[in-house]
Amino acid sequence: MNIGIDAGGTLVKAAYMHNHSLKFKRFPISRLGDAASWINGFEKAKICMTGGKAALLKSMINYKVAEMVEFEATCDGVRYLLAKNDGSEKSYILTNVGTGTSIHHIDHNKQQRLGGTGVGGGTIMGLSQLLTGLTDYEAIVSLAAKGVRDRIDLKVSHIYEGAEPPLPGDITASNFGNILPQGSTDPLTKEDRLASVIGLVGETVAVVSVLAAGHYGVSSIIYIGSSFVRNDPLKEVVESYTKLGGASPVFPEHGEYSGAIGALLSLG
Repeated sequence: MNIGIDAGGTLVKAAYMHNHSLKFKRFPISRLGDAASWINGFEKAKICMTGGKAALLKSMINYKVAEMVEFEATCDGVRYLLAKNDGSEKSYILTNVGTGTSIHHIDHNKQQRLGGTGVGGGTIMGLSQLLTGLTDYEAIVSLAAKGVRDRIDLKVSHIYEGAEPPLPGDITASNFGNILPQGSTDPLTKEDRLASVIGLVGETVAVVSVLAAGHYGVSSIIYIGSSFVRNDPLKEVVESYTKLGGASPVFPEHGEYSGAIGALLSLG
């Protein structure tokens, strides 16, 4: 049994082959011991790990464990997923939205990390808890899908009220910038607050990715990361703003497991 592990800040993700089929498994980082027990349950296993919590998880494993640089593992995994889905992209921006966001330029077999932003899935969870008290991911996404952002976010149309704006009116001029003019209007709902949190994260991720794509003269942006899992509101914001910026967004299936897949591939 060959197992690739990506132990990140929020999740431990595993990729392995079973009956000639690629399988996936994941554990929240709070259940690191359960992840170790699952791995140790195999009689024989070749294991490669990557990610920030790899060293900690490695100390709990009974087997000899190889390690791999996280960025290399992720890029190798993305190449595998794109090839599997007949993707023609050879040069593109890779944006990994996990707890935070990391941005890379991939040109055939070369990869360069361009930087990133601390705005990511951790921002969604942290701000959502501060603004609504909610800590459950599924509940946050479900409620956000029902929210309306116009009472919280300042749009271009709000600024150019009664006049023709130089930009599309529904573009956000300032995230959370429409709060002060509200005065004593009806209280903002949890749905509206959560929709604006996801809007803030999605727009930030998309805008910095589009700028990177423009700088390197590529048109495709590959978006991966656990933040997109069962999160249509985030995906819709990112897709909309990416297209608005003139680039093409791609969300490969199982993209959140790219690091684990790359670690698995290194085992041969």
